[in-house]
Amino acid sequence: MILVDSCGWMEYFCGTMRASFYSAAIEDSEKLVVPTICVYEVFKKIMKDVGEQEALTAVATMRHGECVPLTESIAISAAIIGMQYKIPLADSIIVASARRFEAKIWTQDSHFEKIPGVKFFPK
Repeated sequence: MILVDSCGWMEYFCGTMRASFYSAAIEDSEKLVVPTICVYEVFKKIMKDVGEQEALTAVATMRHGECVPLTESIAISAAIIGMQYKIPLADSIIVASARRFEAKIWTQDSHFEKIPGVKFFPK
């Protein structure tokens, strides 16, 4: 299983030069895990930058993967992970969600660089 962090989704949706790093994972929806916090972050950014309709279209693509709601157990795990690695709330939820599904996180966010189970794409 693979979890693409919000920054990877943004690269993909914006069609940047870095989009190719994430396209294989995003397009293999059978193995894709999508935390609701990523849906939130991507929707908010695209709505702000481009518009609501484009944001809704992006979310429809994200729904092709396994959507992971923020459950009580993921929230508790995220709190522990956040304290352990000293990372922000959203990143903690992403790590906890990935661990719940034994998914590898694909990201370019330096907060994740030293966390086990991460495929890090340096900028």
